[in-house]
Amino acid sequence: MQKILLLEDDRNLNRGITLTLQKAGYAVTSAFTLAEAGECLKREEFSLLICDITLPDGSGLELGRKVRKRGDTYFIYLTALDSEADMVNGYDTGADDYITKPFSLMVLVSKVNALMRRIDSADESGGILTCGEIEVNCREMKVYQRGQEVPLSKKELQLLVYLWENAGQIVSRESILGHIWDVDGQFVDENTVTVNISRLKNKLGTDEISNVRGLGYLWTGTVVRK
Repeated sequence: MQKILLLEDDRNLNRGITLTLQKAGYAVTSAFTLAEAGECLKREEFSLLICDITLPDGSGLELGRKVRKRGDTYFIYLTALDSEADMVNGYDTGADDYITKPFSLMVLVSKVNALMRRIDSADESGGILTCGEIEVNCREMKVYQRGQEVPLSKKELQLLVYLWENAGQIVSRESILGHIWDVDGQFVDENTVTVNISRLKNKLGTDEISNVRGLGYLWTGTVVRK
């Protein structure tokens, strides 16, 4: 059974999310402060952290940065901070998803299920993709540019691989949401795809992602699978 650590200081909301995820088949450990979550992470290994940002003893962003450095736990922010700048700050820490309150518990479970499926399949994927000076090791789930690792979040890496798998073809915002976030687009913040595309372009320093107005996005480079 996959284990989830839930950090949410609103006790009623924490309990509601916990019960919902347990019904979906997950083992959930609840924490209400950063200190409690830190102790939980020292004692146990979790597949996923679901983390509020505004907490009584500090910011969940700091915990997100620590989790990303460890590299062995995926994490999702669940927060009332809903501006584009807030989302960028969240994704800058390496978050795999950013969900704003209020939200649907069914959508949360759908997103968690989608992420867990990708965690399960990560070890089953293999091969290396290259495009110019960029290389993706699908088995290690890592990206390198000129031999140096590029620190992408899991969602950014999945987005890059999806664009590469469809290189030379326009992929719509809806198809990206369906493939990467695995939910109906109406439940995802409209800035999600835009923010992640922008971050991916900046991190790779590439102009090979074209925004085809009204249609979607296009990777213009030549991708080779080894």
